[in-house]
Amino acid sequence: MPGPAIEVQELGVRFRRNRRGRRSFKDLFADSSRRSKPGEFWALRGVSFTVQPGESIGVVGRNGQGKSTLLKLVAGVLLADEGRVTVHGGVAPLIEITGGFVGDLTVRENVRLTAGLHGMSRAEVARRFDGIIDFAELRESIDTPYKHLSNGMKVRLAFAVVSQLEEPILLVDEVLAVGDRAFREKCYKRIDELLAEGRTLFFVSHNEKDLRRFCTRGLYLDKGVLAMDAPIAEVLDRYNADHNAG
Repeated sequence: MPGPAIEVQELGVRFRRNRRGRRSFKDLFADSSRRSKPGEFWALRGVSFTVQPGESIGVVGRNGQGKSTLLKLVAGVLLADEGRVTVHGGVAPLIEITGGFVGDLTVRENVRLTAGLHGMSRAEVARRFDGIIDFAELRESIDTPYKHLSNGMKVRLAFAVVSQLEEPILLVDEVLAVGDRAFREKCYKRIDELLAEGRTLFFVSHNEKDLRRFCTRGLYLDKGVLAMDAPIAEVLDRYNADHNAG
């Protein structure tokens, strides 16, 4: 029997409050004491759970409760201060629409660069290139610098590239909320196809309809701790009750 896709054990990450609301690079090399210092806060603490291959996990919670931080820890973008995250298999991260793209490069150049950075060979990029461009609906903008694209175009390009990766774990963070309705439906269809292939989905969203559509299990984060781990319908009922009460 295969082992878990993701293992999270007593996970904690601490940030320093500065003008940008996060730790500076210098802070990474500061005193490693686990006690919080003035101006610091725990974005996540004591979080533990396991995700099996093929599961569809929805992460819910109000803004600022640690959802995106958790996703970035799973993606390897952030490092934990406590505990650990173990990911068995590669991840296809759709976390930030600007992640991995270079403003001065064209759409054509960015597809080749970003797909390559995610592990696609030159032959794979060439084979999938037209499909990526057509999915993103950017054929007429193929030689346009990325920085001149609208946010909607950037979302389309990011999803088109990431959804072509063959990694077993798909990480999605609220990105689809930016695209127009027709493109969102196309993305939803593609996610359905990936789930039918047995991919693992780790999905952060405030859209209850999307969470119910794609996810079978939910993680509810409240003030940086895991308040509930249960079937998605139960988690959403609890979250809505807490939200309405607050």
